[in-house]
Amino acid sequence: MKHSTTLTGIALALCLGLAASAVTASQASQDALKARAKVTEADARATALATVPGATVQSAELEIERRKLVWSFDLTVPKSADVVEVQVDARTGRIVSRKTETPADQAKEAAADKVMKH
Repeated sequence: MKHSTTLTGIALALCLGLAASAVTASQASQDALKARAKVTEADARATALATVPGATVQSAELEIERRKLVWSFDLTVPKSADVVEVQVDARTGRIVSRKTETPADQAKEAAADKVMKH
């Protein structure tokens, strides 16, 4: 029994260590992307919000999309279950794409993200 508890403790420590290094790697990746961006998140956010009157930012991230560095914003609008995804070029500040995602679209994307992370 004591041996099993020790192994469980070791396994838990290894899992926590891997999770911590994944977070560190993810932060390093974000820092590297931010170093390449010429447009700040605040400026890109203002541009995205200007395209969808009355919207609020649900989430924001800096990412590579179709070989472009973009600020990607998921915007919500009052009285709508849809999310408007607006991508702003992180080098020029121009809108790269704008698309409306229904709840069904959002569920598909969440499921695909979950598969990619495993």
